[in-house]
Amino acid sequence: MYKAFLVKYAEIGLKGKNRYMFENALRDQIKFNLQNLGEFEVSKEQGRIFVEAVSEFDYEETVAALQKVFGIWGICPVVVIDNTEWENIEEAVGDYVDGYYKDKNITFKVDAKRGNKQYPMTSPEICVEMGSYLLKRFPEMKVDVHNPEARITVEVRNKAYVYSHVLKGPGGMPIGTAGKAMLLLSGGIDSPVAGYMIAKRGVTIEATYFHAPPYTSERAKQKVVDLAKIISAYTGPMKLHVVNFTDIQLYIYEKCPHEELTIIMRRYMMKIAEKIAADRNCLGLVTGESIGQVASQTMHSLAATNAVCNMPVYRPLIAFDKQDIIEVSEKIGTYETSIQPYEDCCTIFVAKHPVTRPVLKIIEKNEENLSEQIDELVRTAIATREVISIK
Repeated sequence: MYKAFLVKYAEIGLKGKNRYMFENALRDQIKFNLQNLGEFEVSKEQGRIFVEAVSEFDYEETVAALQKVFGIWGICPVVVIDNTEWENIEEAVGDYVDGYYKDKNITFKVDAKRGNKQYPMTSPEICVEMGSYLLKRFPEMKVDVHNPEARITVEVRNKAYVYSHVLKGPGGMPIGTAGKAMLLLSGGIDSPVAGYMIAKRGVTIEATYFHAPPYTSERAKQKVVDLAKIISAYTGPMKLHVVNFTDIQLYIYEKCPHEELTIIMRRYMMKIAEKIAADRNCLGLVTGESIGQVASQTMHSLAATNAVCNMPVYRPLIAFDKQDIIEVSEKIGTYETSIQPYEDCCTIFVAKHPVTRPVLKIIEKNEENLSEQIDELVRTAIATREVISIK
């Protein structure tokens, strides 16, 4: 039945004179997501984007691809009516209703939108005339304008379109409309969700992962690569920077109080990620931290971590409960990969009694124990990082 989709957006409509830029970005992202699924014409017209297949395509795959495009509020599978003579529209809408609703003993309402202001009928007139036609053709149907079982929408533009259901899109803003940020990506549940959520606001992301062989296995690294591939279905292609953190961890373990290991290691991760981010023209860092979830995520710990950064640090999950995060991870498909039992470097050197209220001056004083080698270790870690292109 369907060869085309009407794509609706929400927030983009509030962008005033800059709206065309966001519409163009959304159109380009739709084209990108559909490029391997067939040949499609993607056009924009008066607050709508139309996707029309010009080759064979798989309906379910196409819908799934569109539901991963940030900026889309709703996806309406439509029947396209090329001839906009009224009698032709009536017959086409009637055929659509006949094919879509097998049981005609339903209540309905007609909604109309006249995008073509030269069309001789107004939107209210289209509703009345189409309702009358459907009642004559299907006498068992009844009108209910308040709570109809079927809402049949007719849009008249250069062509006419009919649809009666809207598939939910992910919302948000198109990728690439809000700058670029560096995600600190681990193998856990939280950071992939943070990457998804920041990308939903139009941010292009790259990711940094801290690997610590032999304390973490190649399978742990592959797990992070797998997570990056899953979220790239939403975020678009990204660069994954794999930093060997082993020597830095061992040096911190040797020179610093063990109850401060987590905080000091985290601070050096942020320093390294920020240097890579600056080199990659990123405007901020993104983490999956949530207040109070673990010792390194208390307010005091977050303040101590923030103190090493000049860039803004964005924490989309900061007020989320763990269950909230799990629900999003299940929705976007990262949960089952995240819970695989392969530890990342954050879990290897964990103190039995980590400090939960670190004092910044004390942390900085203890970091002076690292002064002999730490700068060289950081430079080496950045210079020798592996960069993986995720598609």
